[in-house]
Amino acid sequence: MNYPVWFVPTFGGGLLIALVAIIHVFVSHFAVGGGFYLVMAERKAIKEKSQAIMDFVKKHTKFFMLLTMVFGGLTGVAIWFVISLIHPAATSLLIHTFVFGWAAEWVFFLVEIVALFVYFYTFGKMDDRTHQTIGWIYFGAAWMSLFLINGIIDFMLTPGSWISNNDFWSGFFNPTFWPSLFFRSFMSFMLAGCYGFLTATFLEDEATRHRMVRYSGTWALVSLILSVPAGWWYLSVLPSPAAKLVSGASPTIKRAVMTGGFSLAVLAGVLIALILLNPKARIRCLIVAVMLSAMGYMGAFEWTREAARRPYVINEVMYSNGILKKDVERINQDGFLKNAKWVQNKEVTETNQLEAGRELFLHQCFACHSLGGFNNDIVSRTQNMSFGAMRKYLATIHEKRYFMPPFVGTDTELKALAAYLTAGLHKKPLTDDAGATGDRGKVLYEENCAACHSADSIKPKMKGWDLAKVRASLDKLPALNPAMPDYTAPSADKDAMAGYLFKLNNPGAAPAVKDQGASLYEENCAACHSMDQIKPKMTGWTRDKIRAALDKLSALNSAMPDYTGTPAEKDAMADYMAQQTGGAK
Repeated sequence: MNYPVWFVPTFGGGLLIALVAIIHVFVSHFAVGGGFYLVMAERKAIKEKSQAIMDFVKKHTKFFMLLTMVFGGLTGVAIWFVISLIHPAATSLLIHTFVFGWAAEWVFFLVEIVALFVYFYTFGKMDDRTHQTIGWIYFGAAWMSLFLINGIIDFMLTPGSWISNNDFWSGFFNPTFWPSLFFRSFMSFMLAGCYGFLTATFLEDEATRHRMVRYSGTWALVSLILSVPAGWWYLSVLPSPAAKLVSGASPTIKRAVMTGGFSLAVLAGVLIALILLNPKARIRCLIVAVMLSAMGYMGAFEWTREAARRPYVINEVMYSNGILKKDVERINQDGFLKNAKWVQNKEVTETNQLEAGRELFLHQCFACHSLGGFNNDIVSRTQNMSFGAMRKYLATIHEKRYFMPPFVGTDTELKALAAYLTAGLHKKPLTDDAGATGDRGKVLYEENCAACHSADSIKPKMKGWDLAKVRASLDKLPALNPAMPDYTAPSADKDAMAGYLFKLNNPGAAPAVKDQGASLYEENCAACHSMDQIKPKMTGWTRDKIRAALDKLSALNSAMPDYTGTPAEKDAMADYMAQQTGGAK
């Protein structure tokens, strides 16, 4: 809130950062691993006394220099440009916290530039030992750049004890530093092999082409295999909220993980089947599969790392909209607009409510949401909510969706934001019961569910569900989809919402009131199996057998948890189930 907002409505800030960062990372990691590859390939040429391989190394070095120094340098500058415009507060904090780390990285980068130019332009002009020493200097400087940047960017996800002591070394050697360093190192070596495969396939001499493609493929495959346990180690040390998002609570991360897994399988399969097992089967279109799958694997990791920080840009320190966590309580009391430096409306009035709401959206929401654009479009996500539902949703948004920052500001400002998102974007009336038509279940659905899925989108998924199954599902939403949070409302609210959802597919239905046994079955069993499904399995069972089974469900099926109800509740459920299945006492 201390900086102006760079407003790019169609793309949004997050998507621009992702596009530039993934491309740069794909090249910059090659700049690290490629240095090691060059030295080892040159060593292979010297050892085998092969001028053909040496000529390949020189050509690959030229390609390497142009890609990493020119294109890589441009994308590196682009990253600084984009993050400074989109996340100026976070960029400033990182610079001030790690100023000497950044300075050291720039020194190593200068050494990289000089060493690489000397290495390329002295091919055949100095003795082999000295020339390889120059190559090792380049690789050492490149890997130290990775070492330094790794500590800073992983600080953003796991700042560790820096939060309490503000010590440089505590922030730099944070909990994910070492697993990330190993993973990135293996990834850089893997990319070096992939890029080597890329240039080797264009060699005219068939024998040399086969040798270098096999060499590059083996290099890439070994590095890829070693990256897997390093990545697993990285995931194992993530803090609890981030680990929960990665395990499925975030739909975005879930898609990224699936992309990474698929890319890993494709890359490994191509390297094994078409490079190691049959080196003579050379189709240049395979380059596309190799490079795209390598980018998918690397990009999925980067996307997951970035998204796992949500709702923070620096975990537990600064929210993704640039608001420091320690300032939230003060801003809630004083007001956001009053404390923001780059807003025109310092307070909300009847005449400026929508404009003030728009400024609140830009400063608190636009960092993650576009406006009618490609990434997290706020227009489509708010079209099913009334003003009243939006106002109540914003008040507890962080509790409902952990990966979204809490609204920060006064209640008047919250209403202004709700007004902009409903009346401003969709021309909806500013009344608390707008669109609810007196249906409490519909009001509850709008307040708790409509931001993620409209009634029209969820209706087909519940086709054929009876009321019991609808009601029971509300008690265990994360079991249906890990991305959905628990709905912690009172039973009466759940009953009302279940009635509304049931009537989406059964408009004329008037659900009957169930007895205690039926209610218990709905709450504890119906989400996994309806009564129609369970009846055939209990054919011939007596009521006493059903009652005894309720004491040992996990023994009947290890996938079923034990029912921990009271004996009276078990009796009531047994009576109900026996009645439904025709079991006698």
